Amino acid sequence: MSEDKKFFTRMGDGSVVYMTEEEIREDIKDGVADAASRGKIPPLSEAEMERIYEIVTMPGNVVGVEHGNEIVSTNDSGSDKVGAKCGVPVERTTQALIHERVLGCDSVDIGFRDYNYKTAKGVVEHEAFAVRGALNITAMPIFYGAMTNLGFYTKPDGPVDNWAELLPQGKIAEALAAQEEAVEHAVKDVVYVAEQMHKVGADAMNLDTSGAAGDADFLAALKATEIITQRFPGLAVEIGMAGEFVLGMHGKLTYDGVRLAGLYPHKQVKLVEKAGASIFGAVVNTNCNMTFPWNIARVCTFIKATVEAADIPVHANVGMGVCGIPMCEILPSDVVSRADKCMVEICKIDGF
Repeated sequence: MSEDKKFFTRMGDGSVVYMTEEEIREDIKDGVADAASRGKIPPLSEAEMERIYEIVTMPGNVVGVEHGNEIVSTNDSGSDKVGAKCGVPVERTTQALIHERVLGCDSVDIGFRDYNYKTAKGVVEHEAFAVRGALNITAMPIFYGAMTNLGFYTKPDGPVDNWAELLPQGKIAEALAAQEEAVEHAVKDVVYVAEQMHKVGADAMNLDTSGAAGDADFLAALKATEIITQRFPGLAVEIGMAGEFVLGMHGKLTYDGVRLAGLYPHKQVKLVEKAGASIFGAVVNTNCNMTFPWNIARVCTFIKATVEAADIPVHANVGMGVCGIPMCEILPSDVVSRADKCMVEICKIDGF
């Protein structure tokens, strides 16, 4: 192979870059080493890194897996993508049909456009009606989803003081107490919404972007899941994470004796299992300043360790800005398909 030959790939922000074989291999090694160091997990083998190189440099715009290696998918942000993303005014239950019969989805998440449980609680009867309508006309599983979004419980719109304002003032005890109080409010709202969805026959709840406000946010998702799975038999729960690393906004919170701050995906999944969830939505952050080969090698190192640690299905979040997918609004199919193929073949992922 000529030393001058360069391969088309992308940066983490989606911009095009051309790289030599040596540059790609070096970035793959560096990405693996970064994940192994941060997560204290085994690196990928030489054969696995070679497979990533082959997938990154495969000719063609879109690549795929061999027949028989297909996996299922769940989703987040609600079924309202045709209306909200494409600007086509279609009612959500009809959009559920489009997802099933046109797009070939394996399930769909019926969520309110203001995608958080605090808001959904106020219109939950209308939301339950939409879920029931979708259930009546579809065959695939119907989820109801939203975010715990702990920040919505701070003043002036919520009942508790804003810890982001208290912390810079040195009011540490008050900031910690505010987060703990917000957890209890969020748990009540999630469980209340789940109760209404259980009544109309929803198949599952999706607690999306868990941990977005830090360890207290993740704790709210875990505690709500525990109550839902005990109180509403047959109502499954998927917990999808906000990031690869649980931020210690509180720092002292624990679940099942494990401190939440600082957990990476392979340890997050064990607590998600303990809470009773059926699916874990793993996340690894995309670094916009690094190349796709670096990002996807890092992703595969984390996700492989997570799948090996898990006793429940792991669905990697392959949306904008996570799991090797570029941080851009319109996702390029060239790297999206390569990211998917890498995770299926190397990580043995259960779903997306």
